[in-house]
Amino acid sequence: MATVELRFSALPEHVRTARLVAAAVARRAGVDEAVLDEVRLAVGEACTRAVGLHQSGGISAPVRVSLIEEEKQFSIEVGDEAPHMAPGDKTPGAAGGADEPDIDAEEDEMGLAVISGLVDDVEVTAGENGGLIRMSWPTTPPAALVP
Repeated sequence: MATVELRFSALPEHVRTARLVAAAVARRAGVDEAVLDEVRLAVGEACTRAVGLHQSGGISAPVRVSLIEEEKQFSIEVGDEAPHMAPGDKTPGAAGGADEPDIDAEEDEMGLAVISGLVDDVEVTAGENGGLIRMSWPTTPPAALVP
């Protein structure tokens, strides 16, 4: 099992780099060429979400991206260190008013919906120490690529 790990400052300009690296590693791992755009878009959405959570929470820790090549699948994990509220928790954040959590929650749900539409196998976990989005795609074994 080969793993490539990226850590980048929570700045929007680094999201493009994460997308490009993810697509290159996915191609090398054997992800179908027709799916690479979906990989790129899903990673971009997950990284943009993590950057937004870090920036809105004033978190200086880097966003984490792990690209994991396994025998028959390729997985990408995007992790953040932003504390996440439990579903239905309307407690306002320290910096915002009563309406701000609703807006942030709607944007968060929209981002997760986009990712779910792009990736068939996606897991989202979140808690007070941060969140993780794990996305997986099947790979073609190298022997099957040779005619």
